[in-house]
Amino acid sequence: MSDTNPVHRNWHSVIDWLRRDRRAAISLTFVLLLVLAALLSPWISPHSPSEQDLVNTLAPPSSVHWLGTDDLGRDVFSRLLYGARAAIYASFLAVGIAVLIGVPVGVLAGFLGGWFDEAVGRVVDTLLSFPAIVLAIAVTGALGIGLTNGMIAVGIVFSPQLARLARARTMVVRQELYVDAARCFGASTLHILWRHVLPNAIQPVLVQVTILLAGALLAEASLSFLGLGIQPPSPSWGAMLARAYQSMELAPEQMYAPGIAILLTALAFNSLGEALRKELDPTTKRL
Repeated sequence: MSDTNPVHRNWHSVIDWLRRDRRAAISLTFVLLLVLAALLSPWISPHSPSEQDLVNTLAPPSSVHWLGTDDLGRDVFSRLLYGARAAIYASFLAVGIAVLIGVPVGVLAGFLGGWFDEAVGRVVDTLLSFPAIVLAIAVTGALGIGLTNGMIAVGIVFSPQLARLARARTMVVRQELYVDAARCFGASTLHILWRHVLPNAIQPVLVQVTILLAGALLAEASLSFLGLGIQPPSPSWGAMLARAYQSMELAPEQMYAPGIAILLTALAFNSLGEALRKELDPTTKRL
């Protein structure tokens, strides 16, 4: 008998996709392990991330400090684990805000058209004409320094990208026959948007959301590097890079751990997004 449970069917589809695409499986596994390490960091961290040992500063890797210590004698490995919490929180917060702002606005603009679509298009074009990091710094300056405020700023900056993508896809979906049929049966605009337009317009948005997670991670690291993100003594990969930069002549290896962590996490998000795009794009599916 075939499985009639939609949840089971969806899980089977995901498992089959991961079996077919090794890159997606490796990327997703890395992200899940990172999330698990971030959640369990208070229990698996060998030292306190803020505990200082001024006698043992810039120490090389050893059995006690697996990745050495920074310029204040704090354990680099412990700070790396706790920094993963900031990275995951920041990435999902920023992208979540971008989704909540950009997707509804884009769908409404594409479905309603008219003056609302034109107004949204003008605002989106204006925001996209500025470098994202510059806008993020400006919004952070207005909201105040801090990780949450910084990620709200990044989410606002990312929302025009999702709004433009959702608008373009909605303009295609609204011309489909099933949308006209729903209108003929007297369905309300809200019902059509929720039941017919949004589910069929969300696929390219999901791909872009995955890629934006990497962008949010890099934005958080950049803001923390500049001192506009998470504040000391809380650990962040960007803040760790900033402190390592100050000691680069004495201990250049201090930059390796946070730099590699940022690189691998951003690469995992990008690879997962590319694999998802390939899976959802009908033109790239295997015959």
